[in-house]
Amino acid sequence: MGWADSGRAVRFRVRWDGVEVNLAAAVCAVQAAAVAAVWWVGTFDDDDHGAGSGGGLAAVGFLCLLVFGPALLAAVGALHAVAVTMPAASAARFAARRLPGPEGVWHPALALALGSLWAVLAVTLGGLSPTGVPACLIAFSGLLPALAVARVRRRERRTGRPPSGLRVWTRAALAALGACALIAGAGGVGLSTGLIHEYEPPHLGADRLTGVWRGDHGAVLRLSPGGRARLTSVPAQPEFEDIATREFTRCGGTGTWFLDTGGRYDPYAGGGTSAQRAGVVVRVANCGHDTYWTIGGTTQHPELFVLFGDPDSGDLRILRQERDGRR
Repeated sequence: MGWADSGRAVRFRVRWDGVEVNLAAAVCAVQAAAVAAVWWVGTFDDDDHGAGSGGGLAAVGFLCLLVFGPALLAAVGALHAVAVTMPAASAARFAARRLPGPEGVWHPALALALGSLWAVLAVTLGGLSPTGVPACLIAFSGLLPALAVARVRRRERRTGRPPSGLRVWTRAALAALGACALIAGAGGVGLSTGLIHEYEPPHLGADRLTGVWRGDHGAVLRLSPGGRARLTSVPAQPEFEDIATREFTRCGGTGTWFLDTGGRYDPYAGGGTSAQRAGVVVRVANCGHDTYWTIGGTTQHPELFVLFGDPDSGDLRILRQERDGRR
């Protein structure tokens, strides 16, 4: 970054130092890896809706993560550096020349301001909650890289030697690996000690399941006492002859339903069950086959879901119960 003065006029010229760009990108990459690890631990008590139960796709996904994860983190870090850290550094140099306060204070403050601007854009355009964790992470994401850049500047002035790019990224890779291992280990300890609870589906009786359930594309399932059901554009298992070509069909009209608490009802096994989660069996004449809607969500906010097709890459459909006009 540089400045050029000519008489009374001041010309602001941006020249970003490659070492500082590398450092800002590397620190942000470590941040992103740590946030991803925390998010993964946070999913321990989430309902996976039966997805990914097969090991093949999970193994392929893990392999892809090992191969492409470092490059993706580096790209995210570089994008963050040019979008937040380095523009804030340029503005901090300008502010320090014109306003009270050292550049080392202006840089984190302006990084926070610029991050907050990106958070506002994410809330406005991306539909994020203004008080949610993602928006807060975006707003504060520039602080640590800005502090790291300031520290390296002080060290370079003291020693006269800037760190090499290879050294910066090597240390960042080790820091990211260590942070992920530490967070994953803490998550494992939390599971084993009971501090983190694995997800357990709610146990709902037939009386709690009666009511209106709504899904996407206008799907409405009304479950009435006594086993009567009314459907409007509700996904259903296809007929046997359509299994090879269709993942699901959509049904409307009236039918029946019942709660299966003993395990998973399997219409392809002559009405038998297998030892899986409880759910609701919906049957409509002349429209698809019996459909097993697994109970998910929480007691306060229950869900019914079906994963049509392959468990590793199927089409997930979710119905949420309507309570007092709200879902």
